[in-house]
Amino acid sequence: MKPRATESLPPTNAPQKGQASPPNAAEADAAVGTADGAAANDRPLTSEELAALRAQADKANQHWDLLLRTTAEFDNFKKRAARERQEAIRYANETLLQKLIPVLDTFDMALGAAANATESSASSLQTGVNMILSQLRNTLIEAGLEEIDATGKTFDPNIHEAVSQRESAEVPEGRVVQQLRRGYKLRDRLLRPASVVVSKNPEPAGP
Repeated sequence: MKPRATESLPPTNAPQKGQASPPNAAEADAAVGTADGAAANDRPLTSEELAALRAQADKANQHWDLLLRTTAEFDNFKKRAARERQEAIRYANETLLQKLIPVLDTFDMALGAAANATESSASSLQTGVNMILSQLRNTLIEAGLEEIDATGKTFDPNIHEAVSQRESAEVPEGRVVQQLRRGYKLRDRLLRPASVVVSKNPEPAGP
């Protein structure tokens, strides 16, 4: 007969199947500390602690209300600024137009006079047109318009536009001998260059 195999028995402290292993010393100490902390946290709050919590809650509510008001005011400011900017762009020429309206009135009176004019009144009509031109020019100058007078000046490509050249023995080369159309600036900004004819030295005579 074969000898029966001896069944090994688990140690007495080994956990059985389905049974949790017992905690060691470190785990037991940690569990005790957690229990003590939970017991400490479960204690009722004192009146001073409750008052401090209420004060913190009130301050948090005040800050939240202030944030909401500030956000709403800033949003209203942005909308108001955008509206004012659009109105400023839309009515940017209001002041200039108010100054030009009297010029239009003068033009209307001049046209009415021209309709009934005779040959003898041509001089008066010319005087009236000159007055209108002077009035219009003064209004535009007040608005910042500046005329560019290029006649006799050295050609400057920044404010002059050379349309053609003309040979001249009297005028040095590169000078404006004729201005065909006035140029204009708005203060320091060029609106339209002056159209000019520029002098050049005459070609040498052939043999």
